Amino acid sequence: MAVAAENQSQPPQNDLPYVLILKPPAAFSIFGDHFFHSPKFQFLKAFESPLPLSQFLLTHAQSVQAILTSASGSVTADTIRLLPHLGLVVTTSQGINHIDCSECRRRGIAVAGAGTIFSTDCADSAVGLLLDVLRKVSAANRYVKQGLWSSQGNYPLGNKLGGKQVGIVGLGSIGTEVAKRLEAFRCSISYNSRSKKPSVPYTFYPNVVELAVNCDALIICCALTDETHHLIGKEVLSALGKDGVIINIARGPIIDEKELVQCLIKREIRGAGLDVFEHEPDVPVELLALDNVVMSPHNAVCTTESLEELRKTVVGNFEAFYSNEPLLTPVPLDDLPHLSG
Repeated sequence: MAVAAENQSQPPQNDLPYVLILKPPAAFSIFGDHFFHSPKFQFLKAFESPLPLSQFLLTHAQSVQAILTSASGSVTADTIRLLPHLGLVVTTSQGINHIDCSECRRRGIAVAGAGTIFSTDCADSAVGLLLDVLRKVSAANRYVKQGLWSSQGNYPLGNKLGGKQVGIVGLGSIGTEVAKRLEAFRCSISYNSRSKKPSVPYTFYPNVVELAVNCDALIICCALTDETHHLIGKEVLSALGKDGVIINIARGPIIDEKELVQCLIKREIRGAGLDVFEHEPDVPVELLALDNVVMSPHNAVCTTESLEELRKTVVGNFEAFYSNEPLLTPVPLDDLPHLSG
């Protein structure tokens, strides 16, 4: 048994440099672990070893120069400190809150992400969720499929999106794409961000509560940081009001989920469209029976086209690193807020 464990901990025997994978990214379950294959590097899969992670890392500490991770796989300071030759962390996600960027910055370790690959897909999903909640598309679909149309008559009407006042929390690449789409619906757009953006025509609110007071809907597009954790709580939801809708395609913990559930149950807000949750993949059971809630399983970023682009970007970043060339999608670490782990 010990021999088997030792054999499973050994890296492939060839001269290609190693990329460590602590936990398989979602693309592996969809396309297989050959998805990010390259003739210029090989994967060292910690998740396939029977060894405890710390022992596995100590065993291979001298050979690991790069890590591939995803939003569900944390790269902590403790992990980084066990890898003296680590020079690059590449994540398949746009968000980087699962990486200890402070430790990477201290060690001079580069970080590369998905760049803006997922921005358009996320924006499409955000607007789709908003439309669904307002027009009750999913709820009406269930009504018809359950045979209730013939027995109970017409389903209650929804509300139009056109002309609504929509607030965007986080006007980065995703938020900007959301705004572009909402302009086509003649929505009045305002936003909250770390700072005012002089190049955009939208109204800026430095306070999220003030933004919520002046909106029919809030769309969450910001990064998860210590500052944005539970940014959307009881005060913001109350400010949004009983006719308000909230959409989250960013990160679950940005919203205080317990407060959101209570507001939805009590109809203190009109509804919610949620692609992300605070304790994924667990979803509050109270939400399952609510027709004013539309949910998706954290797949706003996922389309066939964007995953193919991701494949090229991830492979390209590793190949650039091992060839001493500039990364394709480097993440600047000098001006980052403190990121939550």
